[in-house]
Amino acid sequence: MRKAIVAIMLCCATAATAQGLTDMSNSSQARMKNTPLGAVKWTGGFWGNRFNMLSTTGIWDMWNTWNTPWEVIDDMGLHGSNGFRNFEVAAGTVKGKHHGPPFHDGDMYKWLEACATVYAITKDPKIDALMDKFIEQVALAQRNDGYIHTPVVISERNAGFDSHAKTENAAGIEIGKDQKHAFASRLNFETYNLGHLMTAGIIHKRATGKTTLFNCSKKAADFLYNFLTNDAAELSRNAICPSHYMGAVEMYRETGDEKYLTLAKGLIAIRDSVTNGEDHNQDRHKFRDQYEAMGHAVRANYLYAGVADLYAETGEEQLMKNLSAIWDDIIQHKIYIMGGCGALYDGVSPDGTTYDQPSIQQIHQAYGRQFQLPQEAAHNEICAQIGMMLFSWRMFQTTGDGKYIDNIENELYNGILSGISLDGKDFFYTEALRRTKEFPYVMRWPKHRQHYITCFCCPPNTLRTLCQAQEYAYAVNQNTLYVNLYGQNVLKTKEMEVEQTTNYPWDGKVTITIQKAKDLSTVKLHKPNWVEQYTVKVNGETADLDISRKWKKGDVIEVNFDMRPRLIEANPLVEEAKNQIAVKRGPIVYCLEGEDIEGGYNINDIAIPADIQFTEQKMSLNGHEMMVLKGEAVLVNQKKWDNQTLYRELQPITKKKVKIQLIPYYAWDNRGIQDMSLWLPLAR
Repeated sequence: MRKAIVAIMLCCATAATAQGLTDMSNSSQARMKNTPLGAVKWTGGFWGNRFNMLSTTGIWDMWNTWNTPWEVIDDMGLHGSNGFRNFEVAAGTVKGKHHGPPFHDGDMYKWLEACATVYAITKDPKIDALMDKFIEQVALAQRNDGYIHTPVVISERNAGFDSHAKTENAAGIEIGKDQKHAFASRLNFETYNLGHLMTAGIIHKRATGKTTLFNCSKKAADFLYNFLTNDAAELSRNAICPSHYMGAVEMYRETGDEKYLTLAKGLIAIRDSVTNGEDHNQDRHKFRDQYEAMGHAVRANYLYAGVADLYAETGEEQLMKNLSAIWDDIIQHKIYIMGGCGALYDGVSPDGTTYDQPSIQQIHQAYGRQFQLPQEAAHNEICAQIGMMLFSWRMFQTTGDGKYIDNIENELYNGILSGISLDGKDFFYTEALRRTKEFPYVMRWPKHRQHYITCFCCPPNTLRTLCQAQEYAYAVNQNTLYVNLYGQNVLKTKEMEVEQTTNYPWDGKVTITIQKAKDLSTVKLHKPNWVEQYTVKVNGETADLDISRKWKKGDVIEVNFDMRPRLIEANPLVEEAKNQIAVKRGPIVYCLEGEDIEGGYNINDIAIPADIQFTEQKMSLNGHEMMVLKGEAVLVNQKKWDNQTLYRELQPITKKKVKIQLIPYYAWDNRGIQDMSLWLPLAR
């Protein structure tokens, strides 16, 4: 069992909300820990506006999607998932069959985690009752051995098997030859589902103090532990999008039971025993031999986050060598400016690794070669961006290096927020950097947000991550407070109360007022990597980013980050962005949509002068206020191309001036289907 905390830390408490998203209070390698779940609340500004939308429209509209039964979808042509009905059927509450993809169980657990996070802040009794309604069906559907996967449980129930009978062995009930069974196929995503159940159960307990879902998640962890003990080889082949690595470590942190750390270690270790592994699933080579990001980006980033959790507990130096090298490879060579991960719809294994290989394998949504970053054909599944953020958060907690916070900020504002419409109802699965009507073929996933996507993993993942944005704003280490993210909020714990007042990210001025500071000695302010000039003052006197003093009520920290539009260029090895620029202002990446080009000219004919002068202006769209950038671009070509011509002689360039307006990338596709480009040619 883990030793109890002896020293009283800034955020220690005995209530159910004492822990944050990742409780590294006793982790041997943790440099800091989360603030308590729900201790930080957005009080206005950018994230206050987004949280209000997510916690109301976002939560309830997605519930309506989950709660639309298959027969209603068929009869009325509605968009829905049958997700909740699957649990009702598995529980025996109603009769029926399973409908939808096998990973919807895990996606509903993500949605519930979003609900729990919101409840930790709002204490909304309606959300509490809604969670109870879902949890009741989960508990009824779960087998006595802890296994729960609605396609299998429904199959067993419809075949007349008692899912709650005493099982014969840890691997599960033996069922008829015509029935599916546990781990029949790695594409059933059972460990993915169980991992998200573990995480959701822990967060629900921390948010509400209830153990109803936690008991289910603990039973699921026990099932995996027993399966690992009895049939490790079978389990090793079922590690698709391995959320269960993070789930197992967090279960260890929550319970202090060493068997869950043993489970986490074993889950990583059995990857090395896989025969005929593949780069697609990062198991062709042993993990400790991997130093580059490779393969399916969601599977990769979930793996890296899980191993980072394991490192936090074990301190194995080799794991940190692997993780540091892989993270640097992504940031330096394979990530998009807006945080996108997994550039290629379909790659092959040499695009994911430089290791010698006896065969070439197809890889879906792959990390490609270094600098291989297409724009209009980019994949960038939202879950990959979320996985990258989870990876970075764990690396920050174990190193204290601010570069990981830079990635988290970029993902929140650009790579993840863009996944949901401004009204909170529609979602992207993938994120392109361009969309033009001339594009000659249809990609597998639409470049337009949809209310329901057949692969519905990203929408609830986006919802839960953005509902949890405030949980990344601060971290603590004994008497030190880390200020990671800026936004109008208040942090309240038993020992400390801190208030931020700001219009960030539109304004670089931030005021931090200390209202209570028992035992607080140091405040560490994060300087984002886009900042060139800044000032810091404490009670009117000049200070630095790391401020140590005897803090008292009423102390005021004033930070001012110089915030201006900047033209960004890519390494010339990024072929598709060569001689092009992107525009950033503060942490926000901008883009150009067709309707914001004066005269209705084609987006392909617009170029940006190197000396462009932008005018900043407020704009409201769907109830969300943002900053847009207005300026004069150059119209470089007016003769249209046709798709029957591959090359032609250079046409005369007019360089006519044309007015344009750039909007934040996260806000594109909220005004109908039209052309968009993040990267734009540089006028020469």
